[in-house]
Amino acid sequence: MYEYRQVILRMRLGESNRAIGKSGLMCRKKAKHIRVIAKQQGWINASCELPSDEVLLGYFEKEISNHLAQSQALPYADEIKKWTSQGIQGTTIYQTLKTKYQFTGSYDCVRRFIQKIKEKNPVTSMPLDFLPGESVQVDFGMGPMITDVHTGEIFKTWIFVMVLSWSRHQYAEIVSNQKVETWLGCHKRAFEFFGGVPNRIIIDNAKCAITKACYYDPTVQRAYAESAEHYGFIISACPPREPKKKGRVESGVKYVKNNFVPLREFRSLSDANMQLRNWVLETAGNRKHGSTYEKPLNRFQETEKYLLTSLPEKPFDVCAWVRVKLHGDCHVQNEKCRYSAPYQLVGQQLWLRSSETSVRIYKDYEMVAVHPKLTKPGSRHTIDEHLPPNGLAFKMRDPQWCLKQSKIIGYYCHQIISKLFAHKVLDQLRAAQGIVGLKDKFGSARLEAACKRAFAFEAINYHSIKNILNSGIEYQAIEEADAFDRLTETYTGSGQYCRDLKSIIQ
Repeated sequence: MYEYRQVILRMRLGESNRAIGKSGLMCRKKAKHIRVIAKQQGWINASCELPSDEVLLGYFEKEISNHLAQSQALPYADEIKKWTSQGIQGTTIYQTLKTKYQFTGSYDCVRRFIQKIKEKNPVTSMPLDFLPGESVQVDFGMGPMITDVHTGEIFKTWIFVMVLSWSRHQYAEIVSNQKVETWLGCHKRAFEFFGGVPNRIIIDNAKCAITKACYYDPTVQRAYAESAEHYGFIISACPPREPKKKGRVESGVKYVKNNFVPLREFRSLSDANMQLRNWVLETAGNRKHGSTYEKPLNRFQETEKYLLTSLPEKPFDVCAWVRVKLHGDCHVQNEKCRYSAPYQLVGQQLWLRSSETSVRIYKDYEMVAVHPKLTKPGSRHTIDEHLPPNGLAFKMRDPQWCLKQSKIIGYYCHQIISKLFAHKVLDQLRAAQGIVGLKDKFGSARLEAACKRAFAFEAINYHSIKNILNSGIEYQAIEEADAFDRLTETYTGSGQYCRDLKSIIQ
């Protein structure tokens, strides 16, 4: 009825049907129909009083009923009502109708139908009240794209916002990711910024805080639970898909995005955070808040600051807990870096605790490995004791070890090992390890004698030396001429195709 009254009022002011159609109130054809009735009833005359809603309804009830009945969205009313109650957007509902039911109507048809559903079923809410120091609300929002002037790197950012529920004073920080370490680090710096800790932190179900969202029993990230225990606050996770329960930080994020970010230039991440900190203390903290009608910074400094819990004496060690699997190479992987763990645990699920300086690996509640934190992707840190015996032996017996052991055994053993490593094509490490290892079975003296005999006959390989030792001929006398003849001996017998050299020359 309001629209009909507006059309009649515009007609009184002299607007044409075309102008009314352009205004969006209704189409020209419908405006023409109303003009005919309005002239008949004298409503266009400015001296007459505008008709009431009851009078208009008596004349146009049929048109209104036909309009509602003819809505192309009416056959799908139940589906649209269900989706609307779930908070699904109109554009998504429209696309689903087109895909699922081959809906041929327009988006405006669906939008009008949804609007009428909302008018019949208005959403009500209850304001939440908080005491000073009782709680804060925390959330992430999309930040600006930043180009680092030093490196030229362009990267996405997010804005971390923590708002004190009573005073509305806030802490904000621009970060490059939403990892657990970043989440906990922002909490640590926010508490230091406020100079205290609230009793309760209201959050949504971000993966860096809640590993499994649930209305009744959400699962808290292990590192975040450690932080709550250290600082003495309670984690209060909102039910899934109910952001209104932390509406103050939702508004706080929008306020930062709409009032701080636009028309600013950021030279780097640190420069952006320096500007943001100044803005929070100067502009945001000293504005007249739309709900309290007071300055957030004044409310905080005069009252809420003194009702926060004191910071613990020992600062929190920011860390992240992740589930990892020990692979067959006795290493686990975290953030593209690899760390060793005892080979007896291969194939098992372990806990990895990553802090700013160290990485600790746990089997249930028992710590089984400690490593320095690696930052370069692809790097690896291995503790020798974690490797299986055969792997450890191979790793420890490198070329330098082989050369050192052969020198202890004797001159000829050292010469043979040196010749093996001097090979330009084949890797002879295993052969060298095998030769040196023969000392354990045959002793250094016999091995040195076998190496001397093999060296005399130019038999520089593992099998020859082992055969000499197995045959027990390592101490047999070696004549130089005999050795030379053996090395240079030629075939002297007769054969079917052998010819004497003299006959060939002749």
